[in-house]
Amino acid sequence: MKAIQQPWFHTQRIRDDLYCITEPCYAWQNRANLWLIKGRDADLLIDTGLGVSSLKVYLADLLDKPLKVVASHIHFDHSGGCHEFDEVYIHQHEHQALCSGDQQMILSAPECGFVPDSDFDSIPYQGFSAGNYAVKACPQARSITDGDVIDLGDRAFEVMHLPGHSSGSVGLYDLDKQYFFSGDAVYDGELLDNLEDSVVDDYISSMEKLLQLKTDEIRPGHYGSFDRRRLRQLVRQYIETRKAPLCPAEN
Repeated sequence: MKAIQQPWFHTQRIRDDLYCITEPCYAWQNRANLWLIKGRDADLLIDTGLGVSSLKVYLADLLDKPLKVVASHIHFDHSGGCHEFDEVYIHQHEHQALCSGDQQMILSAPECGFVPDSDFDSIPYQGFSAGNYAVKACPQARSITDGDVIDLGDRAFEVMHLPGHSSGSVGLYDLDKQYFFSGDAVYDGELLDNLEDSVVDDYISSMEKLLQLKTDEIRPGHYGSFDRRRLRQLVRQYIETRKAPLCPAEN
């Protein structure tokens, strides 16, 4: 029998205004980074994890102002806790799926096979079973699109639509400090483009956009953070691997 782990989350303080929250008893290869950014008038939470334990309760001591929540995309490891929060945003392509709790789009349906019991080293509460796991609907979610701005008072983040991994994948770009929160558009690991809602051609276009991005710090949805040099390496590697060879007439 697996042990119960409470608190379920772990917080790493990066700076006074930036925290990374993770779920350390969940499989490392799927474990998402949840980013909490402190602003003057509001705080911003990027992604909400699996939703198997209350993130809202866990974060209570860190929150002293209104909280804006952005799901970088619909998948369960990023959107699972969205239902707990009042002000939630997701790209318009995935808005209805989050509002209705579409388990197929969220990839949390049992037949999708993405959430086995073996991925949990410990469990969040007595009686938990991954076989009964489902992401709760978030009917209060609001729709965002490319170019929208999330304003925290003293800093603002531009929404960048970066489809490919999923149709509504977004990154958030700090317009002043040039920090980039990439979600699953790019991270330092195997990028997934073979899911139900993935489109390789869209992913290539998103990667080409990222080649032009001026950023000194990338905070991804999985694994460790990296710099602009590594971003360009990862982007070029993906493009070279996936881009179809040119036709003879184009050589």
